Amino acid sequence: MADFANETFMEHLADRVNLSEPGSAPSRLKAQIYSALVQRQSATGALMSLSESHASGGRLCVFEQLVRIAPVGEQVKSLNFCRVCHARVLAEHINNAPIYWGGCPYVELKKS
Repeated sequence: MADFANETFMEHLADRVNLSEPGSAPSRLKAQIYSALVQRQSATGALMSLSESHASGGRLCVFEQLVRIAPVGEQVKSLNFCRVCHARVLAEHINNAPIYWGGCPYVELKKS
């Protein structure tokens, strides 16, 4: 049943795409899809902690780096910090939003 729900979810997202160029999508739409996928993933359990992500070579934004080095437990470091970041809000509402710090997935989405 979970596979059907995920397939339906992806079909719903695909229906929202109106592409003028095959293979491209507005950065705003990519940001909305990324946010929705991470939110769904975090709803089913803890995300990889920022310490684990960093140790495995994952890029972290400046805010995630601060949390990673903060004296807090791994449970806190597994929260979805993008959910409360202004970069997410900008990226979901403005194509090519003015977000410049390295390691931010929303910056990467506007480049691709």
